[in-house]
Amino acid sequence: MTIEQHIEELRAELKSACDTVERRQIQAELELAQADLAVMLAEQDGAIETGPPF
Repeated sequence: MTIEQHIEELRAELKSACDTVERRQIQAELELAQADLAVMLAEQDGAIETGPPF
């Protein structure tokens, strides 16, 4: 599963979640997946480097 697919799956789960605790958990996981995707895209564009800081 790609990160994009995972994000879409989490969005779908979030829409159908009824329990507040479950919604918070899904929202947190969604935010982490979106952040991972943003980092991956920035690495591809050369906007950031992931090498050691020294």
